[in-house]
Order: sequence, then C-alpha cells, then structure tokens
Amino acid sequence: MIHTLRAVGGMAVAPHHLAAQAARDVLRDGGNAIEAMVAAAAAIAVVYPHMNAIGGDGFWVIHEPGQAPVAIEACGPAAQQATPAFYAGLERIPSRGPTAALTVAGTISGWARALEVSARWGGALDLPRLLADAIRHARDGIAVTASQAGLTRDKLGDGLGDAPGFRDTYLIKGQLPQTGQLLRQPALADTLHHLATRGLDDFYRGELGARIGAALQRVGSPVAAADLSDYQARLVEPLAVRLHDSTVYNLPPPTQGLSTLMILGLFDQLGVRDGEGFAHLHGLVEATKRAFRVRDRIVTDPEHLPEDPRGYLQPARLAELARDIEAQRALPWPEPSAAGDTIWMGTIDREGRAVSFIQSVYWEFGSGVVLDGLGICWQNRGTSFSLDPAALNTLQPGRKPFHTLNPSMALFDDGRVMPFGTMGGEGQPQTQAAVFTRYARFGQPLQQAVSAPRWLLGRTWGATSTSLKLENRFDPALVQTLADAGHVVEVLPEGFSDTMGHAGALVRHADGLMEGASDPRSDGAVAAV
Repeated sequence: MIHTLRAVGGMAVAPHHLAAQAARDVLRDGGNAIEAMVAAAAAIAVVYPHMNAIGGDGFWVIHEPGQAPVAIEACGPAAQQATPAFYAGLERIPSRGPTAALTVAGTISGWARALEVSARWGGALDLPRLLADAIRHARDGIAVTASQAGLTRDKLGDGLGDAPGFRDTYLIKGQLPQTGQLLRQPALADTLHHLATRGLDDFYRGELGARIGAALQRVGSPVAAADLSDYQARLVEPLAVRLHDSTVYNLPPPTQGLSTLMILGLFDQLGVRDGEGFAHLHGLVEATKRAFRVRDRIVTDPEHLPEDPRGYLQPARLAELARDIEAQRALPWPEPSAAGDTIWMGTIDREGRAVSFIQSVYWEFGSGVVLDGLGICWQNRGTSFSLDPAALNTLQPGRKPFHTLNPSMALFDDGRVMPFGTMGGEGQPQTQAAVFTRYARFGQPLQQAVSAPRWLLGRTWGATSTSLKLENRFDPALVQTLADAGHVVEVLPEGFSDTMGHAGALVRHADGLMEGASDPRSDGAVAAV
C-alpha cells in the first residue's frame, strides 16, 4: 500500500481484507459504524484465526459527533475454580492447553453491549445480516494466510499440537496448512449461525453457554457454565490525555491504554520539531520506558488499583516525568515485558460516528483449545496472572487479567476524528505513538505514517530479547546514533516485519472527507463506500 485512500460515504480498515469488506458492505446497506464493526469482528474471527477468536476478549472506543466518547470493556474474569490451589505445584500458569483457558471470553458480550449503543442511534440491521459474511466464510472456507501458515508451523510443537481440538480444526487432513490452502470451519459456522438466530446472550445464558461450559469442563478447564452466566461486558469511561491540539482516548485498566496515552503526553512535552530523526525516535522510546514503569506498577484489575491512573495524565505530572528524559542519553533497560497477538480494526460511517476496536486471544491461537462441536478457540489471557500472592496481578477467582489491548481514538480541535491502533502486545503503545506522531505532529500522509519503518522496545511474538528492534529500512547513521546514545539496538532482517504488529488508522475531516491506511505487514485493506 502506497497511497492514502479517501472516500466520503463510510470507511473501514482491518488486517484482513475480507473483514474490511464485511464492514464496508454493512455500511453500504445503511448500517452504522457499530454494526459494521460487529460484522468485521465476526468475519475476522473466522478469516484470521491465529490472531483472534470469539473465545477471546475485546475492547471498544465509540465516538458520536457532539458526544464524549464511550468505551466498552469486554474482558472476562478468572473462573471461580481458577484458584492458586487449582495450580498447586506449579511455578506459573501453563501457557497452552485447558489449564491456560481460565478466563471467561468477553468479546461476544462486548458486541452485544455495542449493539445497545447502536440501537440508540437507530441501528436496524439484524444479527443474521451482521454475521452473514462470517458464517459464509467459515462454511465455504478461507484461504490460509502466510502468517497463519507460519505460526501454525512454528508453534505446533510449543503446546498447540497437544491442545484438545487444535489439530482437528487448524490442520488440513492432518498436515500443516500451506499458504493459500482452503480451510473450512463448519463447527464455528454452526455456532455463529446459532448466535445469529438465538441472540448473542445465548453465548452466556442460553443453550450455547451451557454447551460451552460443559465442553470446557470436559477438557479440564476451570471455566464452567456458571462463570459464563455471571458475565456481562461493561460500558466504562475512557481515559483521556490532552495534547496541544487534540484529545486522545483509550481504555482504562485492566488494559495498558494508560501507556499509550502517557507516551503521547510525554512526547508532546518534549517539543520535538522534526520527524524520523534521532529526537523523534529517542523521544518516543524514552517516553515508552517511563510509561511502562508506571504501567507495571499500577495497571491491574480496576477493583484492585493501587493508584488512580488518571493522575499520570495530568499536565503537571507529565511535565515532571518528561523532565527526567535526557535528550541525548538512553535510560538503561530492560524491564519486564509482555507478548500478545491481536487484531485492531476501525470504522467510520457517513454521519461521522467512529469505532476503534480490538479483539484478541492473547498469544497466537490463545490456549489452543478448540471446543468440540463448537469450533470456538479459547483464549489464554489468564496466563498473565501470577501465582505469587504478593504480585500486582495475582490470580484470584473473579479477577480480571492484565490486558495489552488498547484501541485509541483522537479528537482534534479542528474537527478531525482519528481511530487508530494495532496488534502486537508490548508493541501496541509504541506503534500507536509512531503512527500518531508521524501523521499528527510531522504531517506525513496517513498511509506513509503506517507503512514507514517502525521500532519496538521489548519483546513480542514469542521473542525473548528486550532490545530496541528496528526494521532494516532505517538509515544506518540513525541506527548508530541511537546505539551511541546507549540504546541496545537490534536491526531486524526484514524491512516489513510482523514483529512490529499490524497497524491501521482512519481519519474523518470536518467536511466529511475520510482517509484510511492499512498495514502492508498484514493481509489487510481499507474498504470504503
């Protein structure tokens, strides 16, 4: 992708082209931004199964012109049976298999909560219409992407191959899938059809919920039907940071949305004038370190927060932290980091209503457990809990896990609206900061801001190193200057690396013109009406 795409009738972006097209077609049929996103969320769960599933969690930021943005936290808690005693004898929660599937899947409840907002907008498209593309893709088959084929191959021996249902669902005739092969998911098609006809609440409190709970219990997961029936996604007030020309919104804990907002707020304090040089990259990397220190100290279940995260978004606090950033010297690193695999998508409708949305199963294919007869791959988000009772994110029944997920929405003083985000675990706040500053601070076209070479401090996608990773398209002189300043630099062999996540962004101008950018690192697209 080279050029920023533009339209006026509605726009969607997703890391898989079929999800973007599903959203676009809903917009064309008169649906609003939320209805389009539900269609995209269902489709992406089918066509990008290594990155997300309906057995995972989701988060929304929703904007209606003239109204303050609202957020939806669709994050499931730890099951009532998920106690430290359940994991007795272990130093940590297993990352794959049934005991890794220890939290309720919240994303379907998030769809339902979003559609309640849509109904207040006059949304009228029914569930059979919204889920139609996802059902068709699951039943007729999807073309396996290169990333799905590669991750299936690389991770099969890393616990996925032993997870109940994984081989039967994601291998083709017992063999590793190859790029372009057709993969059918008939059980998932049936499950989505059931939801379309019975309603989304059936996932938690109906026949489907009972079947899900029983299937999880059969394979040895601590999640039971009662955990599902007790769960509902929540409307929450988003966090916000005021920049000199805009306000950016993101999710409160248990997500790391605070990190993204702090990075942008700290960088705004630095007064960097030019993009792509040392001051730009160094400033954002150093802001990331300060933000991650705060995140790792305070972000946890919202009922157990040691401090109010909003305090760190106040101008005086940001100014104080920014004064600690040395203009020519890197703060020694590393500190603890987290991995994750996810999708981000955005929609804007003709009326200017916008959605920034993220959906995840945590690691690639989550726990790897695929429920028999249902086709639902269950997340392993609960592996972010600690078995240490003194830890910030210690395991407790009913407690919500720490989340890397954090979709952003910027409202500019000149009337522009910008939903933006990415997948990529620890890289999410960093990539969002790169895209936003390139576009909003240094005037790059939106597509260039997404396509330009990126960096990552820390690890993601299973990597263990915590160096400052750079795609190989950066100027070698800049790389050397970063190293001379004390950054532990690692140049990746790829010019467009999956390590950097799959980003996307949309912008709606005050006159109704829309712009969209998808990531060439993904299989995605911008689709417009």
